Amino acid sequence: MSDQSAQHAPRSLIVTLYGAYGRFVPGPVPVAELIRLLAAVGVDAPSVRSSVSRLKRRGLLVPARTAQGAAGYELSPDARQLLDDGDRRIYATAPPEDEGWVLAVFSVPESERHKRHVLRSRLSGLGFGTAAPGVWIAPARLYEETRHTLERLGLDAYVDFFRGEHLGFAATSEAVARWWDLAGIAGQHEAFLERHAGVLESWERRTDTPPEEAYRDYLLALDSWRHLPYTDPGLPTALLPPDWPGARSAAVFQGLHARLREAGAKFVGL
Repeated sequence: MSDQSAQHAPRSLIVTLYGAYGRFVPGPVPVAELIRLLAAVGVDAPSVRSSVSRLKRRGLLVPARTAQGAAGYELSPDARQLLDDGDRRIYATAPPEDEGWVLAVFSVPESERHKRHVLRSRLSGLGFGTAAPGVWIAPARLYEETRHTLERLGLDAYVDFFRGEHLGFAATSEAVARWWDLAGIAGQHEAFLERHAGVLESWERRTDTPPEEAYRDYLLALDSWRHLPYTDPGLPTALLPPDWPGARSAAVFQGLHARLREAGAKFVGL
């Protein structure tokens, strides 16, 4: 792998590939095609095969034959729901408004305490902050996606949801700084900018857009970016520190998406 590709896990790149292009391919994506498309971002064939096997075991990919009889993989219904939910965050272009909050309050019997850890990690992975033990908070627009996720995992019986506004006693901006690790989130935005802002600048100086180069740079950028709207749930700008890097990193991703996605689709064969 190249230095840049080495920072991307093969399994994550396969999910990113299906999110960007694979779900729009008619029928399953042939294994040989997966190997070709992942080779372009520095992943070798054995890594593709082992990663596909793990995604199959997790119920995200389903083996299927193409119309020509070749072995391939298509997305499971759960995986499609996951990608559809993710689109709303990953490709959002408008800065979020302050639309109130959703609270998730959960209680897990001691006999099933392992599910407590699963719930905490899932809520954290969806972008929730911790308001108090067993009380998690996020911008209200994340409710639908969170409900889908917990239902899919069979965890919905342990959680109650509430929608509301923060009334004090601390200023909401101070409370937000307790509920989320804002310094850690800002660091991830800065890392994305360090890795991809120069890539966008380079493309903006070019007049040509070769499909394979466009595909490679777009897939790597999307693979870096798609995790960020989950780490950073899109808190209202007024509640964030001055010079928050989130808007800058979003602008870089949107610039790369606009410049490269369609040219990359030609390399995929769409």
